[in-house]
Amino acid sequence: MWEKIKAVMDRKGMTMYAVSKKAEIDQNVLINLKVGRTKRIYFDNMQKIADALDVSLDEFR
Repeated sequence: MWEKIKAVMDRKGMTMYAVSKKAEIDQNVLINLKVGRTKRIYFDNMQKIADALDVSLDEFR
């Protein structure tokens, strides 16, 4: 999942900090995905990330 989020972040030129602020989620949600502490993410957080990146949830399938 992290690879897909990271690809969109890179394409949009956004950092983890910027995404977490815009999505109004804790930055640790993204950090835990990145380092592999968690493999899954709550749907509501995924929706917030997609909204912050201005993409459809389908981008992360």
